[in-house]
Amino acid sequence: MYSLLRYGVALSVALLSLTANADLQDELDALEPGASYELPPEQLSPLAIRVPGVTVSCHPDTVIDGGGQGNAVDIVAEEVTFSGCTVRNWGEDLNELDAGIFVAREARGAVIENNRLQGPAFGVWLDATPDVTVRGNVIRGETRLRSQDRGNGIHLFNTTGALIEGNDIRQTRDAIYIETANNNTIRGNEMADLRYGIHYMYSMNNLLEDNVTRGTRTGYALMQSKRLKVFNNRSVNDENYGILMNFITQSELRGNVVTGVSEGKTGGVAISGAEGKAVFIYNSLYNTFEGNYFADSNIGIHLTAGSEDNQVFGNAFVNNQRQVKYVATRTQEWSKEGEGNFWSDYLGWDRNQDGVGDVPYEPNDNVDRLLWKYPEAKILMFSPAVDTLRWVQDAFPVVKAAGVADSHPLMRLPADLQPES
Repeated sequence: MYSLLRYGVALSVALLSLTANADLQDELDALEPGASYELPPEQLSPLAIRVPGVTVSCHPDTVIDGGGQGNAVDIVAEEVTFSGCTVRNWGEDLNELDAGIFVAREARGAVIENNRLQGPAFGVWLDATPDVTVRGNVIRGETRLRSQDRGNGIHLFNTTGALIEGNDIRQTRDAIYIETANNNTIRGNEMADLRYGIHYMYSMNNLLEDNVTRGTRTGYALMQSKRLKVFNNRSVNDENYGILMNFITQSELRGNVVTGVSEGKTGGVAISGAEGKAVFIYNSLYNTFEGNYFADSNIGIHLTAGSEDNQVFGNAFVNNQRQVKYVATRTQEWSKEGEGNFWSDYLGWDRNQDGVGDVPYEPNDNVDRLLWKYPEAKILMFSPAVDTLRWVQDAFPVVKAAGVADSHPLMRLPADLQPES
């Protein structure tokens, strides 16, 4: 009898909750365009906002619980502002695009700001929504899931004109994923404990500035994209790659700071080929690198697969175990109009005291190439045989292979490249 009574009470509470949420949805649907509405201080079931131009906010004690299925909040009208809400426990089906906040393509000009989200699949999904703003949100993934089974913090799909600004994203798969999305601005976001901080795929004319990644497996993964502006971002103690560029063309990287990139490990085993690269450039041409600071990593910059015809000048390569790893079919000049780069291991001189070294900086020789091709030969690094090879290539430069040459290396680290602590 007691158990039946308890079951009946629980059922009544559940029905009451469903009825209350239905009444709340009716109230949202009855709003006039331009109205403001504060959700009540209680736990709510999933909601949809269907009226254009409304502002929906939350009491500090409001919680929108997705019930472990589907989306917690759907926004399907233009110019909606949704702010100050706690959203949690939406579905975890990545194929169904389950999201904490799903912004439909009809929701042009939506503003999603100052919300707190925690759940398994996507935090905020922008479904070809133009001119949307996602700002000041705190987004956390579900740590009980493997990283690859979580959704991205903010996912832009075919989105144009978006502003993604000042969000704090951790423990999702990627923090911000930009897929076939053009003319967007990604600015001032903080990202940590992720696979990739920012991940570009097939996108053009995007601005990426003033973002920070810490402790991710790759800070910035830029892939199959054109005309990106990557300005003043930071990568701090990321693993494997600070900035990874794969099929990137006609893009600018200026004022970025990448420090402390180390070789990542899975199950205690080093990841083959990762090596802790501040910058890794694969088959990427006609890009400009200026005023960047790459330091304290296993490799400062690694270029491969025909990554030629890039302009590299005014950068600083400081205390990387290996500054450059590059094999080319023809020599690549890394200076412009008499300005090269600062290299912390440069051993040349400056007799006229003009701040530019008198002899070129050439970081890779034939011995380097031999060791890259046959890694097991590293045990001979300090042997007389290697010393003889280096002497021969210096004495007979005709045998020198093509690679990087900085004909105007900077003797001092420029003041504007001194990184903040």
